[in-house]
Amino acid sequence: MDNARLYDLLEAQVAMYNQATFIENDPISIPHQFSKLQDIEIMGFWVSMLAWGLRKTIINKSQQLVDLMDGAPHQFITQHEEKDLKRFEDFKHRTFNATDTLYFIHFFRHHYTQSDSLETAFSRHLSSDDPHIGPALIGFHNYFFSLPDAPHRTKKHVSTPSRKSTCKRLCMFLRWMVRQDEQGVDFGIWKEMKPSQLLCPLDVHVERVGRRLNLIQRKQRDWKTTLELTANLRVFDADDPVKYDYALFGMGVTLNDESV
Repeated sequence: MDNARLYDLLEAQVAMYNQATFIENDPISIPHQFSKLQDIEIMGFWVSMLAWGLRKTIINKSQQLVDLMDGAPHQFITQHEEKDLKRFEDFKHRTFNATDTLYFIHFFRHHYTQSDSLETAFSRHLSSDDPHIGPALIGFHNYFFSLPDAPHRTKKHVSTPSRKSTCKRLCMFLRWMVRQDEQGVDFGIWKEMKPSQLLCPLDVHVERVGRRLNLIQRKQRDWKTTLELTANLRVFDADDPVKYDYALFGMGVTLNDESV
C-alpha cells in the first residue's frame, strides 16, 4: 500500500474510533469520572498500570480502587490515616497485589506533598528539544522508585526504556494526559510536553496491525520497535503521530478480541 492510500486509511480509522462513544467501554472511562486534575492524574496513571487483560476486567478492578478510596482519590491519598490502608490488603489484579497498591499510595502521597500535579514527575526530565518522551520515562521511573522502601517486585509494573521495554502503559497514560482534540477522549490537561513528543503505545493489537501495514519492520518487540512505529507514523502527522493509536488499536480489536 502506498503512503497516500495508507494515510487515507489511517485518517478514516482515527475518525471512526476517536469518538466520545469509545470512552464507555475503555479503561479511560475511569479517569473520565472526575473533573479534578489530581483525581484524573491518579486514576489515569493507575488504570494505565493495570491495563493488561480484558478491558471489562480492567475497568472493574479500577473501579474497585476508586471505591476503596471513597470516590475521591486525591483526597484519600493526601488525607488518609494508617488504619485506612487495611482495606487494600485484599486488592489484586493479576500479578499486581497489595504490596504494589500500598506503594503506589505511598508514592502519590510523597509526590503531592511537593507538587500540585503529577506532570512534574515526568516533565522535569524532558526538554522541549527532546525528540520524544524517552528521557521523561527514564527519569520518572528512577524517581518513582527513589523512596527508601520501594519494593523490588513493583518495578515490573512500571516500565522504563532502560530495560528495553516498549513502555506501552506509560505511553498510553501520557497520550491520555497530553493529547487534546475536539473529540475529548484524551484529556490534554498537561502542557509541558508536546503531542509531537509522544510515542505510540505498542500493545498486541497495534503491533499486529502495524506489521500488516509495514509500519513495523523490526522483528523484536521492544523499545526500539516503539520508536520505529512512531517514526513511521510521524510521516503522516509530525505534530500528532499518536492519534493513529486509535486507528491501529481499533482495527486490531476488530480483527481479534477485546483484550488490551
